[in-house]
Amino acid sequence: MPKIHELSETLTNQIAAGEVIERPASVVKELVENSLDAGATRIRVDFVDAGLKQIVVQDNGTGIERDQVDLAFTRHATSKISNEHDLFKVSTLGFRGEALASISAVSHVEILTATDGAIGTRATFSGGNKKGQEDAASQKGTKITVQDLFFNTPARLKYLRSPRTEIMKIVDIINRLALGYPQVSFTLSNTGKILLRTTGNGNLKQTVANVYGRHIAEKMEDIEAEDTDFKVTGLISKPELTRSTRNFISILLNGRYIRNFQLNTAIMDGYGSKLEVRHYPIAVVSIKVDPLLVDVNVHPTKQEVRLSKEKELSRLITTAISNALVEKVEQTSAFANLENKRETLVDQLQFNLNQDVVNTERKEVSEIHDQVEKPKFKAAKETGKYVDLNIPRENDKYIITKTWDQNVEEQQKLTPFGASPANQEVISSGDEVLANNLPRLAYVGQTDTYIIAENEGDLFLIDQVAARRRLQFEKTYQILASKKIVQQGLLTPIVLELGNLDFIQIKDKLEQIKQIGIYLEEFGQNSFIVRSYPTWIHENIEETIRQILDSYLNLDKGQSEKLFKRVAEMEAKHAVTGKIDLSAAEAKQIISDLRKTADPYHDASGRLVLVRMSQNELKKMFKRDD
Repeated sequence: MPKIHELSETLTNQIAAGEVIERPASVVKELVENSLDAGATRIRVDFVDAGLKQIVVQDNGTGIERDQVDLAFTRHATSKISNEHDLFKVSTLGFRGEALASISAVSHVEILTATDGAIGTRATFSGGNKKGQEDAASQKGTKITVQDLFFNTPARLKYLRSPRTEIMKIVDIINRLALGYPQVSFTLSNTGKILLRTTGNGNLKQTVANVYGRHIAEKMEDIEAEDTDFKVTGLISKPELTRSTRNFISILLNGRYIRNFQLNTAIMDGYGSKLEVRHYPIAVVSIKVDPLLVDVNVHPTKQEVRLSKEKELSRLITTAISNALVEKVEQTSAFANLENKRETLVDQLQFNLNQDVVNTERKEVSEIHDQVEKPKFKAAKETGKYVDLNIPRENDKYIITKTWDQNVEEQQKLTPFGASPANQEVISSGDEVLANNLPRLAYVGQTDTYIIAENEGDLFLIDQVAARRRLQFEKTYQILASKKIVQQGLLTPIVLELGNLDFIQIKDKLEQIKQIGIYLEEFGQNSFIVRSYPTWIHENIEETIRQILDSYLNLDKGQSEKLFKRVAEMEAKHAVTGKIDLSAAEAKQIISDLRKTADPYHDASGRLVLVRMSQNELKKMFKRDD
């Protein structure tokens, strides 16, 4: 058995560095947090080749004195805590004293620093060893340049992801820090291209506009709540402004970005039932608390913390969000419904699927085209007629001629399902089952909301909004799947300002996005310009395009068909915003078209389109025995 021996200082530094420096984003995080702890009000971050070739972090903080530069690069050397008691009241972002030593162990580092009124100092380190130090001209603050990251630990390079992923990790780190410190001006650039610039004026909403885009910041509401232990402030998005992942929820504890499942749940609970399934809000929740109630000494990344009175804090967050939505969001959404710009909440409600099938009514909420007077019953003006064989008629399914013999002869020439698959009622074996399950319905009449039909004494109620959305979904999906998309030019092009993370992801998917008829051109910093739009978008062009792009941001490879359905569902909601007055012919056409759909019983969102009341159920309702 080999003898136990002490490892060299160089090797121990490289091993320990792995706990702190996992990727280029880790370097950026540690250096920027040091800048914030130094009281910097301006911080600039530049990186090249996803941070592997070079990372430069410059600030205007207090700087490091000449005789303490060596100590700053020594492991477990820090100015932020002095004894074990300080661990229970950490108020700074860093405190371990490992960052600079870990970075210098796996890279080439140059530091240029100066304190107020003193001569600057330049020092270089490589692989954990100091290479030199000299006096140099420098303004107050610190500039650290990290080059050739992991040059002496090449095995670690294997576990890094694509350059785009590493860039997004860096961007995400700076975004969170900028949201936690709106009073600090941040500048982030990749190979000279600006990705983020904040003003540092202390205005959180303006910082959100810099990070996520102005259109998002304009649709966010303030929250504020306080008790004896916690103070909660921040911004939350309205229920109609959501994203497909939780990545846009930022919880900042004393300026530190943390991950906490229970607090995330508290934010979602604040919205109640106002959010759609698998949709998450955009939120920046800042929490101020006595450091004594927080234990940050859990993980080297310091993103996981232990909180005292976590349940009390969760209730406070939920209450703050709930109150903000009740006071502000519901009022504004009511006016939005009147302007016919958004889908009303009533259209998102599902039928009551209790045993009492008659109790399927929705709450009385005004919609587009609603009438003040009570719903009127529209009786059918004409009854269905059998096909008259003596009337000439021709299509893909059958031909009726003037004479019976001629008709039989022509019928024998036809294929069972016609020549054009696009016009067939039955598209696949699964569709055949659904179509056969939906009988041919005879139109009876209408109420204000429902189409009434019957088949062999059974009564059918068809929700006209859900039915029209189902048909619109089928129409849009076929256009997208066929890739035969007609473009309409815009008189005034639309400029889409996006957050830096969104811009990076969308830029990589431009060719994929073209498949649905949306053509984006780069237009300045984190912006695209749209000069035309596909004609399957009927209204709210900019809003629809933004929602489609959001879907692409969270799409895995090989899911284009799933995305087509998602886009078609979205467009169906935009195109059909509420009930309208239908003529008898239009109602009949809806009934007929429903049988041709893949699922006539549900719209694209899974909501019921129709309910059936059998003869026996009707007899029971009227207590009839005959």
